[in-house]
Amino acid sequence: MIELVRAGDPAVCEPLAHGDVVPAHFHDFGQLRYAASGALVTSTRAGTWVAPANRITWVPPFHVHSSRSHGRTDIRLLEVPAELAGQLPAEPSVFEASPLLREAYLAKLGDPADSPRGRLLLEVVLSELTRARREPLRLPEPRDDRLKAVTDLLHADPASPATLAELGRRTGSSERTLSRLFGSELSMGFHQWRTLLRVQRALLELGEGTSVTDTAIRLGWANPGSFIDAFTELVGQTPGRYRAATR
Repeated sequence: MIELVRAGDPAVCEPLAHGDVVPAHFHDFGQLRYAASGALVTSTRAGTWVAPANRITWVPPFHVHSSRSHGRTDIRLLEVPAELAGQLPAEPSVFEASPLLREAYLAKLGDPADSPRGRLLLEVVLSELTRARREPLRLPEPRDDRLKAVTDLLHADPASPATLAELGRRTGSSERTLSRLFGSELSMGFHQWRTLLRVQRALLELGEGTSVTDTAIRLGWANPGSFIDAFTELVGQTPGRYRAATR
């Protein structure tokens, strides 16, 4: 059963241990989610988003979503009334949190929603979000059970060097069928999807302070250079610069 959380219901989330899962649910309001520590992975039918501690996740009203923590994660939730949700994207998104955005967000949490100061702080948060850089890394997720069996294996072990044919043998599907499903369902090839998964996981590793070289090795790249190239192409900056910014 998927739970509906209504506006005004308690929305406090206790700190999550590493790997804790928040089951699928949805709201009749928009929700902003900021991890003051740790990182939050948000999954919907449209895909998966990763938000380290310097990012803010946006979930529009009525979008069913589940969450998983990475590291000990302290989440600060901010409700956005449905009538204001149209100022933000119609699909879940992850934004960079500027110092002003972060401070206005945290200050808003302590004010009643209907207070003049609370309304003003929410306006600042929404205004800053419309200007903030959106992370481009949405990992599409399959619906077909045959393809999901393969992507579940890769989620469990992103560093796996298994070919699509090998994964097909393990899950009972042919390489040709799986290749067709990657294209028709996810609009990308197997190798592109696995690279995107690995780069998403790299965001979490780098956010924890793992070195670029160790991150590359942990996630299955043949050498740091190929990891740096793939990460830079998808994220828009080198993993070293990203790691420095998150620290």
